[in-house]
Amino acid sequence: YVCSTWGNNHFKTFDGDMFQFPGFCEYNFVSDCREAYKEFSVHIQRALNSNGHPQIQYILLKLKDIMIYLKPNLVVADGRIVKTPYYTSGVLIESNEIYTKIYAKLGMVLMWNQQDALMVELDNKFNNYTCGLCGDYNGIQIYNEFINGDASYNSITYGNMQKISNPKAKCVDPDETQALPSCNEHRDECQRLLTSPAFADCRLRLNLEMYIQACMQDKCACNGKDDSFCLCSTVSEYSRQCSHAGGRPGQWRTQSFC
Repeated sequence: YVCSTWGNNHFKTFDGDMFQFPGFCEYNFVSDCREAYKEFSVHIQRALNSNGHPQIQYILLKLKDIMIYLKPNLVVADGRIVKTPYYTSGVLIESNEIYTKIYAKLGMVLMWNQQDALMVELDNKFNNYTCGLCGDYNGIQIYNEFINGDASYNSITYGNMQKISNPKAKCVDPDETQALPSCNEHRDECQRLLTSPAFADCRLRLNLEMYIQACMQDKCACNGKDDSFCLCSTVSEYSRQCSHAGGRPGQWRTQSFC
């Protein structure tokens, strides 16, 4: 029931497919795509932070008739800055130093770490009804996202299709012909991090290989640098997803790591 994005432009759809999409425009992360009355939409835009790492710059939510705009340490509801916790018809917004969380009675929970990682959980009444980078939530990987009828798309084409048209936006679509570099270095290190004893309760709950691949891509994109973004973003996501799946990750952060 969860779709997420984190770290070096990783996305995991509701149906469990993982892909990378390095776009810096505003995109439809997930929306209710029924023809008639649409209950919600979530748009996101990334930018590079001062360290040159991609980070979510803002999130724009429409929940029934309420508009919510999120930036790090800022919540704007229906055009005015609000203090959290904030409650308005069927929507609760909470935040602390690390996370902003939104609970919507229509069947959605949104959690953002105010940096790179966003997770949206949706009630299964929206099965088959969503669109955007999170996919259609039909329970089948790749169908209708990366394979549609006779057409098949790579992740860049698929991502570009989710762009929100904005004539004023100055952003360039990533090139669909440039495949993202595959990366087979750093496997040992990533595997060691993700199979440490702290994650013993996670092994059977999640697809470990997916996170190893994401960790390797992070390390390659950082050219082997060891700053916390390159190492910690996928390990953090693995830990969050494990908790969400009912697991109990142990204490894996230390004074010197993440």
